[in-house]
Amino acid sequence: MNKTNKKILYVSLVLGPLAFIFITLFIGRYPVSIPVVAQILWCKFTFSSCNLPDIYQTLVWDIRMPRAILGALVGGSLAVSGAAFQGLFRNPLVSSGILGVTSGAGFGAALAIILFHATVPIYISAFFFGGLAVLLSFLIGRVYNTTPVIMLVLGGTIVSSVFSALISFTKYVADPTNELPSIVFWLMGSLASARYQDIVIAGIPMLVGIVGLVAVRWRINVLSMGDKEAHTLGINTKVNKGIVIVCATLATAGAVCVSGIIGWVGLVIPHIGRMLVGNDNRVLIPTSLALGACFLILVDNLGRIITGSEIPLGILTALVGGPFFVYLLKSTKGGGW
Repeated sequence: MNKTNKKILYVSLVLGPLAFIFITLFIGRYPVSIPVVAQILWCKFTFSSCNLPDIYQTLVWDIRMPRAILGALVGGSLAVSGAAFQGLFRNPLVSSGILGVTSGAGFGAALAIILFHATVPIYISAFFFGGLAVLLSFLIGRVYNTTPVIMLVLGGTIVSSVFSALISFTKYVADPTNELPSIVFWLMGSLASARYQDIVIAGIPMLVGIVGLVAVRWRINVLSMGDKEAHTLGINTKVNKGIVIVCATLATAGAVCVSGIIGWVGLVIPHIGRMLVGNDNRVLIPTSLALGACFLILVDNLGRIITGSEIPLGILTALVGGPFFVYLLKSTKGGGW
């Protein structure tokens, strides 16, 4: 890829999510014209008074804008984490939840719904148990005082299974009138209650994780060659694996704690990026970030407008991801890259 093509690619990666965020502001069950959206944005960014009715300002600035921004952050975080794990584990069929972070976050949220019935404790509990799940997976993977890839995957499988059982237990003991519906709806994934407060709370770990993965993306290329080759090239595999896992965990846990469990994004989007730009993680990581942001905004818009009631994101992403996964298995014949 020459310098001109790289410049075009990176400009597209920046402008793509911004364009999707802008389009989101004027589509929906209550459409708003582009001039009205532009006037509201001008007033808000310049801190000037706006003569439009309050209902338009509330709809565009207080409801759709935070939802679009949060959707971009969540989609980008899940996609970039999935791409990083696929490179680290040298397996194109893993996703951002491979080390149990989504199951752990799901249990944390369900537990907080039963105990606290408040939004902020749900975010904190989901983030804490998501990180705890990854830590447990890592400890299980070091059972032989080393951290081979296969042991990490097995550790993640074990931890995911345990936390999935705990989620089922919380459903069993939850109040069927109020708590159980809240748990089920949260687990299906949604951005319906997105606020600027959510962006502030969850945006920090997501941005830290994303920036970290973008910064070390070239090292993921080396790690994907195997431990021996990485050692030969002077890379400390333990430290760099730890950095990638920590950054991916921060990004995924931050995303899951505010959006619920949204599957397939971390699996499907990196492959779409790989089809566009190849396997080089120096380009693939930022490409997956932009594609994930655009994809989740698009799916969220579909969930809002195709029916009278909102469809949870986890349902729509599975409907898209399932057929694509079948296509992927057919293309790779189940055998790696």
